[in-house]
Amino acid sequence: MTSHRGNDERTPIGTFCLVLHSHLPWLAHHGTWPVGEEWLHQAWADSYARVIDVASRLASEGRKNLFTLGITPVLAAQLDDSYLLREHERWLSDRLIRAVDLANSPVATRRSAGHLAFAEAQSSIDLFQQNWQSGGSPAFRSLHDVGAIEILGGPLSHTFTPDLPHHVAAATLGLGLDDAMLRLGSRPGGVWTPECAYEPGLANIFANAHVSHLMLEGPTLKSAGADTSSFWLLEDSDVAVVGRDLDVTYRVWSPRSGYPGGRWYRDFHSFDHESGFRTNRVTGQHIPPEAKAMYDVERANGALRADAQDFVDVVCSRLTDIKHNQNGNPGVVVAAYDTELFGHWWHEGPEWLELILRMLPEAGVRVTTLQDALLHHPAEQRVYPQSGSWGSGKDFRVWAGEESLFDRRRLQSALQRTLGAIHDTGSVTGRSPENDQLMTSMLLALASDWVFMIAKDSAANYARSRIDGHLKDVDSLLRAIEGNAPRDATREIIERVSRRDRPWGHLDARAFTTV
Repeated sequence: MTSHRGNDERTPIGTFCLVLHSHLPWLAHHGTWPVGEEWLHQAWADSYARVIDVASRLASEGRKNLFTLGITPVLAAQLDDSYLLREHERWLSDRLIRAVDLANSPVATRRSAGHLAFAEAQSSIDLFQQNWQSGGSPAFRSLHDVGAIEILGGPLSHTFTPDLPHHVAAATLGLGLDDAMLRLGSRPGGVWTPECAYEPGLANIFANAHVSHLMLEGPTLKSAGADTSSFWLLEDSDVAVVGRDLDVTYRVWSPRSGYPGGRWYRDFHSFDHESGFRTNRVTGQHIPPEAKAMYDVERANGALRADAQDFVDVVCSRLTDIKHNQNGNPGVVVAAYDTELFGHWWHEGPEWLELILRMLPEAGVRVTTLQDALLHHPAEQRVYPQSGSWGSGKDFRVWAGEESLFDRRRLQSALQRTLGAIHDTGSVTGRSPENDQLMTSMLLALASDWVFMIAKDSAANYARSRIDGHLKDVDSLLRAIEGNAPRDATREIIERVSRRDRPWGHLDARAFTTV
């Protein structure tokens, strides 16, 4: 493999930005297994805690601008939630007990897997006690404050923005940025637009919210004649936009040839049914679960080093080509992933991240955040993208298909009824607890996750049950508001719903009224 380690760091061949998107829908009090709260606990222990540990370790060496981390307000609320903090600590302890049981197995191979599981479970507890006992915000803020990472904001509940009336999209984005301000002490300049979804006209919403930059899917920009190696000014605004480089990104994320599918890595899809731990390696793409070999840490570590070097070579080659095509001017490569890929889906992912974050600067690449990259590569030309997303087909088909049509119609009908009720009462009263909870429940129902899960037939029944549940709450609140129910009866409904679903105490429904 080609080595780039001799390059002078003072004259980088180009800039690399890693963007991680951290998001899960509201899961508290909505079931446990196999999605529900279990989904959050696995992602928290195996991805968020480990990725933040990587950043903390590098930050302790004085490294800055490591990567850009998107944290959706709905996830941030869960990582700060007192109930979920208690449940997560309980869940970590339960995992340790299960590891002890596996380590005491009479079968040698299972016993060996149990010792490894015990070490990993104990490490998860140590990381929680070290970084997370006071919630997620202190963990993120400590890295943000020393300049180790950039944090992106976003809309409150990860709604598919093109489906929303523009004044609703503006309100949920503004309140989402307010939420980040409350948790982190500063308002993010950059945002993650859910599903990387964009349609003409949204630039005004970003500009009015004082957003300075964001990332879109590469094909969304390319279809408008732009490339992904530069920042662009979005439509007629001062908002800078850059595109995700799919050739580089898919080196990791491709379901057919990405690194996580390598034969030595821990297999995500097969697990020991008695203990619940994943004890096998991938072995081969077409090997049935019962035929997969046991996981081997040393072999996995060897694969990690090789794949990290391969990724460094790919990034360097891409930046060298960009520099040549731009007459010697260095360009930008942006690779973006769901944070949950690293650790949850790809067990070895956090260690791979640390390797590339160390190796890329040694290879002559400037590794930095989107915000800092914009300083080195200011946007000068304008781009007018058409509609696009990072979903299948790079268009809106996932969120506009026949599979979810019935559910989407129900959501849109409930949204219009909700907006009507808030408009009728919000303009003549002060802040209204029933309106605030009404809008909260509506936004939780509108999370893009539910339609995605229905379209992909991935826990579709759970997704539909979540839509049903939130819309029942919306209907109960609407009937109380529209029917002028007795105050005690309305208060009882609010208390019942808010005990389960109240992620944002600052949400003021009056922000959603039209002028």
